[in-house]
Amino acid sequence: MAEATLRVYRGDKDGGGHVDYKVPVAPGMVVLDALHYIQGHQAPDLAVRWNCKAAKCGSCSGEVNGRPKLMCKTRMDDLPLDQPITVNPLKTFPIIKDLVTDVSLNYRINKKIPAFTPRENTDWRMQQDDIDRVQEFRKCIECFLCQNVCHVLRDHQKTEEFGGPRFFVRVAGLDMHPLDSVSRTELLKDELGIGFCNITKCCTEVCPEDIHITDNAIIPLKERVVDDYYDPIMWVIRKLTGKK
Repeated sequence: MAEATLRVYRGDKDGGGHVDYKVPVAPGMVVLDALHYIQGHQAPDLAVRWNCKAAKCGSCSGEVNGRPKLMCKTRMDDLPLDQPITVNPLKTFPIIKDLVTDVSLNYRINKKIPAFTPRENTDWRMQQDDIDRVQEFRKCIECFLCQNVCHVLRDHQKTEEFGGPRFFVRVAGLDMHPLDSVSRTELLKDELGIGFCNITKCCTEVCPEDIHITDNAIIPLKERVVDDYYDPIMWVIRKLTGKK
């Protein structure tokens, strides 16, 4: 049986380092299986977050050989087994212990977003095209890999000024819903800081659900903000009508 070396980060908020573990590799094995082997045979105190092991809960996010991945979806036989496989926690979020990070920031951001609010006396009929447009955004499993790679959060630490791609996806799913009545462009501009995004598409590249975050969510939302706040004709109309 083949054998792999996993170089796993061990530590907490006060610091830590990498520890090497030898793991036998069975056919079809994924990185999360290897971590479970380590827990069961070598380091029972190793902390790793997981739940469904089917790439649908988003819990087991981490960085494998420097790439943001779902560890339950990353096959061992797709990795170079002749060298150590480095497993790190998500870089953007504070470490709790080992591979487990504090992602509570995301839930604080989520609370800022107004919920779906249908128009009064709504006729609950929609065109299939409208349904298809927002259905893509419902695929998000909140793995936060997109938040992890976003340079505004990862490198510039704009955690209190920037919502991040996961929550632009959520706003898109609400604002583009044909029956929703709430405008969230002021929130996008002032509190979620969508202007900080320079559409590098790194979030789209790592999304395990293949959501076209940049093209289908962020860019249309940016356009809505521009229309509402920077279009000169709309500016004149607001001045004349007194509407914000």
